[in-house]
Amino acid sequence: MSRNEPPQARVPRDFDSLRSVIIERKTAMPKRLAQVAAYALDNPDEMAFGTAASIAAAADVQPSTLVRLAHHLGYEGFSDLQNVFRARLRDRTLSYEERLLSLESGPAANSDTELLSGFLTAASQSVARLASAIDGETFTRAVDLLARAETIFLVAKRRSYPLTAHIAYACGKLGIRHQIVASPNGIDAEIVQLATPRDAVIAASFAPYAAESLHQAQELAGRGVPIVAITDSAFSPLATCATCWFEVSEADYAGFRSLSASMALAMALPVAIADKRRGRQRNTAATK
Repeated sequence: MSRNEPPQARVPRDFDSLRSVIIERKTAMPKRLAQVAAYALDNPDEMAFGTAASIAAAADVQPSTLVRLAHHLGYEGFSDLQNVFRARLRDRTLSYEERLLSLESGPAANSDTELLSGFLTAASQSVARLASAIDGETFTRAVDLLARAETIFLVAKRRSYPLTAHIAYACGKLGIRHQIVASPNGIDAEIVQLATPRDAVIAASFAPYAAESLHQAQELAGRGVPIVAITDSAFSPLATCATCWFEVSEADYAGFRSLSASMALAMALPVAIADKRRGRQRNTAATK
């Protein structure tokens, strides 16, 4: 290892740990290492299957930069680092049937209470992780931005969709004008066109990111519509187009991942928006 490479006390052996280490250290990384690290987190499948030459070309760096990144993170070489991405791919592509089979061979086998305990523990870990990591100033900034919006557009697909569905329910009950971008008749593109810079967006997506959600968020941001994003990485393509964003990393149990922490955040946002608007209304009335 080069003298310029900082020592790594614990070499991450799973993708979530690797992502956390990269995010923690990205601001201190040399420019080229940060560039390839960002590419790696945005394109984990290519990192798993590609060659050093093809990955370097796609990331616009020299192949030697991949080796330098591996050493920087404490790995013996690039192939050692690549094994983490290959392991992630194996875990991600487990079918639900395979996940159930793994449950049957684990401590939850023939134990409903053990299964429930596993999910509750994962949910508790997720909420505790968010509580310790969330930035109060970012939350206040997001609430201020959303409270000023004429209409709040809600963008999410697949696993993230329940977040915007719940936000839409809360907004309806709290009298907040909103529009969920999930039309059953296929007019999402037309709905997106209704948004203006006087509006705002709450967008949610987690790896592997929903391409349609990313496209919609990027299009809206390009037209000057503020984006509040809920995602799982500083290198998420959703974070890069957001005005402000929240990183939420959900713990899993036997490969199954719930939305426990994300749902708590999704409930807090509309309640805080409604409270902010009521405060402004009281202040306006007091000055008349």
